[in-house]
Amino acid sequence: MGASGRGGRGRWALVGLAAYGAIVVVILVAPISYSQIVNAVAEQLSRWFGLSWFGSGWIEFAANILMFVPLGFLLALLIRPYWAGVGVALLVSAGAELVQMIIPSRVASLRDILANVAGAAVGAGLAWLLVVRRDGGRAPGGARGSR
Repeated sequence: MGASGRGGRGRWALVGLAAYGAIVVVILVAPISYSQIVNAVAEQLSRWFGLSWFGSGWIEFAANILMFVPLGFLLALLIRPYWAGVGVALLVSAGAELVQMIIPSRVASLRDILANVAGAAVGAGLAWLLVVRRDGGRAPGGARGSR
């Protein structure tokens, strides 16, 4: 399905996806050791709030969820049925993990794929609650889409 004829929402979602994609590509290919950042955040949480049990693995998991919420949200605005974007997010996530296998400072992980898909599902759910449901499940052209 193309974005033409989808009105403002489709164009807005495509612009949002382009911006999101550019940011994610920079994050994925940057030769930065994210483990140092994650460990620093875990240390601060432990120091400030006594959350010693909330280690760096949980922070990385939460960050991966948050990173994919916008993708799920935007794809739900573009693709019908709205939840199909979660499948697209799975493919994107698996591709990103494959790319990370060739970057020396990065580590691919099935756990990351799980977190990414969970984030996309949250985003798709938010889009459904805030936009799709409000529009009665209609595709942007006025026809009723799958729910």
